Amino acid sequence: MLLDDTLRALITGRLQGFETLGLSAPSSKRAAVALALIEEGTGAALPGIPAPATWSRAAAVLLTRRALHLRNHPNQWALPGGAIDGAESPELAALRELHEEVGLHLDQLAILGRLDDFATRSGFVITPVVVWAGAARELVASEDEVASIHRIPLTEFMRADAPLLDAIEDSVHPVLRMPVGDTWIAAPTAAFLYQFRELCIANRLTRVAHFEQPLFARK
Repeated sequence: MLLDDTLRALITGRLQGFETLGLSAPSSKRAAVALALIEEGTGAALPGIPAPATWSRAAAVLLTRRALHLRNHPNQWALPGGAIDGAESPELAALRELHEEVGLHLDQLAILGRLDDFATRSGFVITPVVVWAGAARELVASEDEVASIHRIPLTEFMRADAPLLDAIEDSVHPVLRMPVGDTWIAAPTAAFLYQFRELCIANRLTRVAHFEQPLFARK
């Protein structure tokens, strides 16, 4: 699956025809994340995902591992993102966080649309913004926030064993995880990836706000 104009038009069309589920939570903090579509490039070697020998134009999703010294969620998989500042829109917040965390500067023309809001157990309502990053060959991880940057092939999220759903004692809803290589990604990041896969690629209307997070991700 190439990161080309055909894929961009497909994803844009499906997001434009999608009625997002926004959440109103006055007691929660607002945040935004960027689900950035990017060329796979030479990839980042992960167990179970071989890196391309040469630069690949295959479609990938930009993910990070959070810095080990962070107080909240150290070393967890994440989409670039953070708290919305004042009257800032989720779109502008997502673009700003992309620049701050991985050194990627994009303008508003890169925005393709939104997915559903997700309320976390840690007190945030997160709005995911889908953006088109292109090749983006020069990425620089923020020392304050990011341990590593990864270009995960989009095909990895189309695996037949995804999503992983686990029963949990304190909820009627399962915990959602997305496998990647020989490991996995937890909700809320996994929820955004799953909804993107279902809606934008598989063309299946899917809601994810009800899925739970594992206990370690609730802090």
